[in-house]
Amino acid sequence: MEFRLLDTGTKSAAMNMAIDEVLMLSGKPTLRFYDWDPPAVSIGYFQGIEQEVDLCRAKAEGVDVVRRLTGGGAVFHDKELTYSFIVPESMGLVSRNILESYGQICGFIIDGLRSFNINAEFKPINDIIVNGKKISGNAQTRRDGMVLQHGTILLDVDVKRMFSILKVPDEKIRDKMISAAEERVTSIKRELGTTLGADELKKTLLDHFKLGTTKSGNLSKTEIQTAEKLSKEKYLSKEWNFRR
Repeated sequence: MEFRLLDTGTKSAAMNMAIDEVLMLSGKPTLRFYDWDPPAVSIGYFQGIEQEVDLCRAKAEGVDVVRRLTGGGAVFHDKELTYSFIVPESMGLVSRNILESYGQICGFIIDGLRSFNINAEFKPINDIIVNGKKISGNAQTRRDGMVLQHGTILLDVDVKRMFSILKVPDEKIRDKMISAAEERVTSIKRELGTTLGADELKKTLLDHFKLGTTKSGNLSKTEIQTAEKLSKEKYLSKEWNFRR
């Protein structure tokens, strides 16, 4: 089966999540790269938005907030490359065991990072680390025989801005949490001393995703229309984003 390669560029948070859902529902094996404009916070499917995000601060700074289809924690999306990997379970490309499949899909990214002499490795359940520090977080869901995994690769990171928008349980320990996060998180820029171009990173990652036959393409007119409808009626709605 042929893999479709998509680079959908920068989209709003709601549109990015809508496109991921449309691609999963399509049943077509797909690798997608994308970015966020404006910056955004995505919260995990099982989280409460008001517990995780300072909504007033996010609005003041023009930061989108959206609930993902996938689980996991709140993520601040800014200076990064994001990917989505969609594949039918029946292809046998990834294990039906979720933990094993995380390792398999993250393994493609790890191979790509290592080609830049970045010492990346998989840390279960769903992280990629470099010298003990997190450079990539990933999340997954499965529906109707389809696997959707999406994740981030940090090009750079502004921890102070991140914690100004994500809620901290106790304001008195904010500075300690920022310092701890700065010690636990890394980025392409920190590891290489410069920001690697997103286009070069995409090309290298694509070279390391073991996809067989591939074809670059675009979203169809129907997919765009469906995603726009989902974006407006679901991912921008209070019913979805405030459901927990």
